[in-house]
Amino acid sequence: MMTDPVADMLTRIRNGARAGHTKVDIPASKIKANICKVLKEEGFIKNFKIVAADERLNIRVGIKDDAIVGIQRVSKPGLRVYKGYKDMPRVLSGLGVSIVSTSAGIVSSRKAKAMKLGGEVLCNVW
Repeated sequence: MMTDPVADMLTRIRNGARAGHTKVDIPASKIKANICKVLKEEGFIKNFKIVAADERLNIRVGIKDDAIVGIQRVSKPGLRVYKGYKDMPRVLSGLGVSIVSTSAGIVSSRKAKAMKLGGEVLCNVW
């Protein structure tokens, strides 16, 4: 059993980008799919789709060349990090983005601030 599946997903994407892979497969879940949706909207990945492999669902993520420099997990299972919309973190002076789980779903920190919603900061991407 995996204790932090979101951290595993981020590590797979980070390692795939550093190794120069064009795609990476991740075990599927709704949270991971929503994080991939935000990454696509922000331009960090090409695309993603849910595929069936060996009776399991996987998310196949298409990685852009040199789009992801770093990914950092912020909120962990042992230490959750919550921020209000006024305190949303800025990643690299606005060049990166934080992904936040709000009551309206998983969105980028820019969108959460515009909607005036706070929530759990899942990760930073730059």
